[in-house]
Amino acid sequence: MGTTPASTPAPKTNRIGLQVLDYRGGKTTLCAGCGHNAISERIIDAMYEMGVRPERVAKLSGIGCSSKSPAYFMSRSHSFNAVHGRMPSVATGAALANRNLMTLGVSGDGDTASIGIGQFVHLMRRNLPLIYIIEDNGVYGLTKGQFSATADLGSKLKTGVINDLPPIDTCALAISLGATFVGRSFSGDKRQLHAMLKAAIAHKGTVMLDVVSPCVTFNDHEGSTKSYKYMKDHDEPVHEMDFIPAFQEISVDYDPGTTMNVTMHDGSQLRLRKLEEDYDPTDKIGAIKRMMEAHDKNEVLTGVLYLDTQAPSFIDMLNLMEEPLATLPETAVRPGREVLDEVMEQLR
Repeated sequence: MGTTPASTPAPKTNRIGLQVLDYRGGKTTLCAGCGHNAISERIIDAMYEMGVRPERVAKLSGIGCSSKSPAYFMSRSHSFNAVHGRMPSVATGAALANRNLMTLGVSGDGDTASIGIGQFVHLMRRNLPLIYIIEDNGVYGLTKGQFSATADLGSKLKTGVINDLPPIDTCALAISLGATFVGRSFSGDKRQLHAMLKAAIAHKGTVMLDVVSPCVTFNDHEGSTKSYKYMKDHDEPVHEMDFIPAFQEISVDYDPGTTMNVTMHDGSQLRLRKLEEDYDPTDKIGAIKRMMEAHDKNEVLTGVLYLDTQAPSFIDMLNLMEEPLATLPETAVRPGREVLDEVMEQLR
């Protein structure tokens, strides 16, 4: 008597019926062990679990190893590789033209803190709805590993060269300029980065995540302050975190004296369990002060460093109409001849 073959179980899907394979991209061409690949994996996991439709995401990048990353996740999303350091302006145009898109910018420490620092500054001050990820390895990986502007004073290259310039702290800069969700993580900390990315998806405003992402070719040796070993020895989390999406049941199972719950724009809950009793991520001045103290003690402070869910976004401040500009007819976005004549008359 023959046996009936076991039926193949249906593939696991998320709340919109997609498999995790629907969020993957091409095969990476980065070095084996590169921290950037771990960040791509966390983006895939977060987008899948949050049920974001890939076709609703616009991925943008500049130039550098980091700027190759968008090719390795969400191949069904819109994608644009911009000029070196100019990704923020392209991302701003995309976000304003179609407010129905989720805009995700991936940059590097060179792309952001050197040639692109001017555009980074203006992006941070506008609170544009955008997730901006810096894959921060402290070197220029495509041009043989010279120090970048985020390299710490006294850190050493594989060649023995010592960095004699102080670093730009992109998190402190973003907080002071007006970004409303600022965090720092480590590509090797899967749990922390995963929770931060899910919270970033739920945030309505500028999210700036500086993710220390070791370069295994040029900056993962003794003397580097952005190596895997250094981060494991000097990582100082300010809290443990969990993220509960609005579409999941939210239960209360914490001590109110040690945990802070932050309600995100879509009703999701970011739950922060303090590891430092005095750390408040909604205190802008306190956040910058604690970051400076950590730097003086050779600590790398990680976690959600600053969060403001009440500030109006750039789209709110511009009073843009509900319809995406990209969907409006030409008659609605192009001034008529009489309008141009009136402007010219005023300039006489």
